[in-house]
Amino acid sequence: MPKKEFSGKKLKVTLVRSSIGYTKDQKATVKALGFRRLNQTIEHRDTPSLRGMLNKIIHLVRIEE
Repeated sequence: MPKKEFSGKKLKVTLVRSSIGYTKDQKATVKALGFRRLNQTIEHRDTPSLRGMLNKIIHLVRIEE
């Protein structure tokens, strides 16, 4: 089965709130996205798995297309 090709679209994701006080799975998601400190901005390819991760921590991040 061939892999689906996604557009070359990138998302800029900025961590704007700390994950302190939130559940372990939300903290793990923040770490898995590569965040190390507040107000850090990371660029990721727009994929369905990334959208799912961002949906889980939408209250902690700011997303720019």
